[in-house]
Amino acid sequence: MARKPRLHYPGASYHAILRGNARQDIFFDAEDRCRFFLLVQEGIERYGHRVLSFCLMTNHVHLAIQVGNVPLSRIMQNLSFRYTRWINMRRNRMGHLFQGRYKAILVDADTHLLELIAYLHLNPVRAGLTEKPEDYPWSSHRAYLGTESVPWLSSDYVLGQFSPNLELSRWQFAEFVAERVPFGHREEFYGKGSMDSRIIGEDSFVENVLMESDHLPARKPSLEEVLETVEKINDLQKGELSAPGKKRKLSEARGLAAWAVLEVSDASLTDLAKRLGRDVSTISAASRRFDERRKQDLKLRGKIELLKKELGISKSQA
Repeated sequence: MARKPRLHYPGASYHAILRGNARQDIFFDAEDRCRFFLLVQEGIERYGHRVLSFCLMTNHVHLAIQVGNVPLSRIMQNLSFRYTRWINMRRNRMGHLFQGRYKAILVDADTHLLELIAYLHLNPVRAGLTEKPEDYPWSSHRAYLGTESVPWLSSDYVLGQFSPNLELSRWQFAEFVAERVPFGHREEFYGKGSMDSRIIGEDSFVENVLMESDHLPARKPSLEEVLETVEKINDLQKGELSAPGKKRKLSEARGLAAWAVLEVSDASLTDLAKRLGRDVSTISAASRRFDERRKQDLKLRGKIELLKKELGISKSQA
C-alpha cells in the first residue's frame, strides 16, 4: 500500500520523531547533543520554522515544530542528513543512523499542543531517567521554567496560554506538567486512535485538514523524476549521470542532482548514491560543493530555477 502524503500548510504544528536505526543510540555524549542543537538552530535560521519543544533521549528525539512556508519534510531531511554526517565522521562509521523516514503527526494547536509539550517534557520521567523533568538537561523543560536559556526555542506562545505575567505563567506551566506525571504513555501523540493516523485533534479539525488536503502538495518529486530532469536541462542522455568519469559537465550535473535530492525530493542521498553507483560520501561532497558554488554562480542558480520549473516546484515547496 502506498504511503499517505505528508500534510503541510503554513503555520501547521507537528510532533516529529527521529529514531535510531534498529533502536540503536544516536547520541553518545554531550558533544553530540550540542551539535544536534546547533544544527536545529541553523535549520531555524535557514527555513524559518519554530521549535516549540524538544526532548533528546539516547536513541530518539522528540520535537514540537511549527512550520512556515517550508514543509516539515525538507526541514527534517536536512537535519537528519547533517547530523548523520556528523556522527559518521566523528565515530568513523558509515551507513544509516536513523530508522527510515521520520515520523510526524500534525497537531491541533488549539486543543492538543499544551498536552503534547507536557508529554514531551515528561518523556525522561516515564523512561526512568529522572524523577523530575526539571532535572533532565536535554529537554526544553528548564528553558520553559527560566532556569536556562535556549535562544532558538519559541516558548512565548505556550507560556502565554497560562498568563500574560511571565513568572506566573512559568509557575503554572510547571504545575500543569507535574499534574500529568501519572498519565503515562499516551497513544494519541503517535497518531493512534484518530480518524487519520497523521493527525492529532478533534474530529472537526481532522475533517477540515483532510478536506483541505486536496489543495496541499500531494507529493515531492521522485528520484527518477529528479534524475530525468537534471539530464534534460544539462543535455545529457538517459542514464548518463551513472556513467564513469569526472568531466566538469557530468560532475556539475551530479552536484545539481544531489542538491535537488536534498532540497526538493522525497528521496535520500543514499538512494541517489545507489542509483548512480557511487559512494554516499562522494555524493554528499558533490552536494556541498554545488551548494557553495551556486551562491556565487548565476548560471547554476539559473539551472536550479529551471529544475524547479520543470518539476513543478512552487516557492512554498522549495
